[in-house]
Amino acid sequence: MHHDRLTVLTALETQGVAPVFYHSDPDVCLNVIRACARGGAPVVEFTNRGDFACDLFGDIARELQKTDPHIILGIGSVVDAGTAALFLNRGARFVVSPCLVPEVARVCNRRMTAYFPGCGSVTEIGQAHELGCEIVKLFPGASVGGADFVKAVMGPMPWTKIMPTGGVDPDEASIAKWFGSGIVAAGMGSKLVTDAAVAAGDWAGIEANIRQVVEAIGAVRNRL
Repeated sequence: MHHDRLTVLTALETQGVAPVFYHSDPDVCLNVIRACARGGAPVVEFTNRGDFACDLFGDIARELQKTDPHIILGIGSVVDAGTAALFLNRGARFVVSPCLVPEVARVCNRRMTAYFPGCGSVTEIGQAHELGCEIVKLFPGASVGGADFVKAVMGPMPWTKIMPTGGVDPDEASIAKWFGSGIVAAGMGSKLVTDAAVAAGDWAGIEANIRQVVEAIGAVRNRL
């Protein structure tokens, strides 16, 4: 199954939540990622943490391409072009950064792959647009002004597509506040895929959590 840039962007916007996850054990990773997909979120951000994360990602991506070709696996925490290229070569379908790195945008554009840079100001969002980034990651979401910041940006720049990470909780009130401000998706980490569930191997629990959030986002969107 070929996941081009537009397919990835559409899938991410449709599910509305990007589960953000890392674990050093490939079996745990596969179980969590598959649980996310079953829960309605087949677009998953794996984070680039620690030594050999690149090799680990390659193993996971290769396995998923065989068994679950509908899953769209991307890589997060990328801060330089060389690292982006390594992950693109291992099947990453999108790249996420905590900051805006023009060189990473260029590498991704050359490969027609979606890049979500971390932005914390209107100027950075404008620069990201100039570099061809369709969706910008607002990071850290709560610290740079939260939902009010999103609403303020959407006034003069209504074409902006924002995905905050950090500050969006998997409960209805938080989802309603953020999506009401105009975001297209939200990145969620350990509040969504909890350490306790991972440690217990509670894949069904993770699946249920994801489904609940995807449905809550759908309900909020229907009301807007």
